[in-house]
Amino acid sequence: MLKSIALNKTSGFATKLKDYLLLVKLRLTISVVVSAVLGYLIAIGSGFEINAIIALSIGGLLVVGSANGINQIIEKDFDSKMIRTNNRPLATNRMTVFEAALFCIITGVAGVYILGTFLNQLSAILGFISLISYGFFYTPLKRFSSIAVYIGAIPGAIPPMLGWVAATGKLEIGAAILFAIQFLWQFPHFWAIAWLLDEDYKRAGYNLLPSKSGKSKLSAFIVFIFTLALIPLSALPYFIGIAGIGSLIPILILGILISFFAFKLYKTLEKNDAKKLMFFSILYNTAVLLILFIDKL
Repeated sequence: MLKSIALNKTSGFATKLKDYLLLVKLRLTISVVVSAVLGYLIAIGSGFEINAIIALSIGGLLVVGSANGINQIIEKDFDSKMIRTNNRPLATNRMTVFEAALFCIITGVAGVYILGTFLNQLSAILGFISLISYGFFYTPLKRFSSIAVYIGAIPGAIPPMLGWVAATGKLEIGAAILFAIQFLWQFPHFWAIAWLLDEDYKRAGYNLLPSKSGKSKLSAFIVFIFTLALIPLSALPYFIGIAGIGSLIPILILGILISFFAFKLYKTLEKNDAKKLMFFSILYNTAVLLILFIDKL
């Protein structure tokens, strides 16, 4: 009897933990925190402080997790209509809105506090802006206009800039360039995802591709243009002197490759090519940040 009760408690705890991990979108949250840590390392080079990285990681996890939870609270009824999201804890009523909201308030406040207390006030401000703009501007706007993608790219571009500011305490040109690269990169990345999930998004009333024509030549051409723009933008760290020639060449090669995948999508309009672009865009973003960090060593 006692063993059965213990097993039920263990099973219940595991289920609840899994729901909280779904609420914060753990994999996405970790990828965002990694970009913030890389931004810190790019700014500071080899002389990093492990305590600062820990504070940045924990604070970032809490802030991003809170923003993702707010996103799911607002989109609860719409998530239940999509195959990709219909098993989320709020969509299935395994978690109440009150419980999720309380969790998001606690984690959001704690995350901003950690950034401000253990790093600097500017880091806390950037974390707060990211949380509010993603949760309360981008999320509700998705229902009404594809312009939401441009708004959502702002909090999405803050992490590497936040990392730089965590290291230096200042908004410098390097931080702005990291923001700009991450900002522009998000469009081909997100639109590749939107291409793959277009039918699912439409079940919830979302139209998030770059043109009203949907999965068309025009949409694919816009995606291609944005990837082309990444090539000169990602070369800026070299031209302003915060990175060397050793980083410029591989980053330019990555820019040409992501443009190639976008051009393939333009030629075929096939889901398979959208999937290739999506996966390579993930590689591109991480690789560019890693290359800039390695260049500083």
